[in-house]
Amino acid sequence: MTDESRNTGEGVLMGETVLAVDIGGTKFAACLVDETGAIAMHRQVYVDGEADEDVLWESLVEVVDDVRGAAVEAGEHPLAVGIGSAGPIAVHASTVSPLNLPGWREFPLRERMEELTGLLVAGDGDTKALALGEGWLGAAQGRPNFLAMVVSTGVGGGIVLDGQLLDGASGNAGHIGHTVVVPDGHPCHCGAAGCLEAEASGWAIHEITGAPATEATAVVVERTGRLVGRGVASVMSLLDLDLAVVGGSVALGFGQPFFDAAQAELEESCRTLGVLHPVIVPAGLGDEAPLVGAGAVAWRALGRLPELGG
Repeated sequence: MTDESRNTGEGVLMGETVLAVDIGGTKFAACLVDETGAIAMHRQVYVDGEADEDVLWESLVEVVDDVRGAAVEAGEHPLAVGIGSAGPIAVHASTVSPLNLPGWREFPLRERMEELTGLLVAGDGDTKALALGEGWLGAAQGRPNFLAMVVSTGVGGGIVLDGQLLDGASGNAGHIGHTVVVPDGHPCHCGAAGCLEAEASGWAIHEITGAPATEATAVVVERTGRLVGRGVASVMSLLDLDLAVVGGSVALGFGQPFFDAAQAELEESCRTLGVLHPVIVPAGLGDEAPLVGAGAVAWRALGRLPELGG
């Protein structure tokens, strides 16, 4: 690996790279990520949530091939592909079934990506990937125990405990979006009712208020923060955590009023931690968190991601 930086024209990379892919509920994105976490050649495409399997795949191929083409022109040859996908997923993202993309149900994403790129492909849930990225370079850097979550089109989570990212039986551990925060609340895409995702996500806000999250009133912002704080409090009490790192377009877009409301609810509801002071903070990597996280998934598969909390 060379120590010389290379200006790609869209960012500066150091040494070798991986191809990072983020599968969200409304858009697909890809870029290159180096071992410092720097990204370059960021491309994204918005997708129709009602599109069928083939149309969704063609959209992903378009954005991935665009990055690969730019990489070749810049003399970049990524070592592997890292995927962070909305869930639920099968272990290692061998299949994905994003709730907001009904056209993909048990879609064989890892196999199809291997065929497309000819590279080693590693995958995980998008918010578990974010947890890796935030523990590597973000707001949880140096912390061996924390919850990472996204409040965006949907709500997801990932948990790092004793320096290890939890997987669970199906690879979906930490999915805080489907903890119930409002008994007998609004119906969720998962089939339950009152889930955090059904009450506080972007799509839920639109369903409940009739307006997009970008037009939310102060009352809606506070309610959303309070419900997120309530869900976080349950996870912290269960797992003895004192840090929650939150990203996503809704949380970051609502800004400080959202985080103030979430912190207030957290302090009211999380009373079991003794001398620990539980806090909920914005993701340190901001808008880049999903792709840096997907890159971290690839670096981990290559055995080159630093130990979390180290």
